[in-house]
Amino acid sequence: MPGDMTTITRVGMGYDVHAFAPAEAQRPLIIGGVTIPHDRGLAGHSDADVLLHAVVDALLGAAALGDIGAYFPSSDARWQNAPSSDFLTSTVNLLKTQGWQIGNVDATIVAERPRLSPHVQAMREQLAATLGIALECVSVKSKTTDGLGFAGRQEGIACYAVALIAREHSV
Repeated sequence: MPGDMTTITRVGMGYDVHAFAPAEAQRPLIIGGVTIPHDRGLAGHSDADVLLHAVVDALLGAAALGDIGAYFPSSDARWQNAPSSDFLTSTVNLLKTQGWQIGNVDATIVAERPRLSPHVQAMREQLAATLGIALECVSVKSKTTDGLGFAGRQEGIACYAVALIAREHSV
């Protein structure tokens, strides 16, 4: 029937990885918008928040809008040391202008050290607040690699994220 509405849903997958910066760089370790006590932060043009970068890519991917580098390139000086929460807020606003609503986000951080599980709840709370969705719609997990690969050698941290978005569409 004309004027009927249907819901379109899409899923996007994001991934990000950052190497640890040298200790002498004295960068804070920021994951999910939360500062984590550790002797080294992650190297990157912005604050190198691996979780938020993966979530931004998942959201952009779900909406078929490209990737984080298209909107926040490391070649642009205005993003130097920028908080990644700015990237996420901008992405959420972009999706809203296109009628998308965020359904849920699920992320897995891969790191041997530091131990992240004590900080997961704070990360979830930060993500939910920035995304504008309920805490129950945000999942963050941390995993080790049992000493395997770059994460296992404590050279850096990776993150995988999946996001579900939806919008109404008239048929």
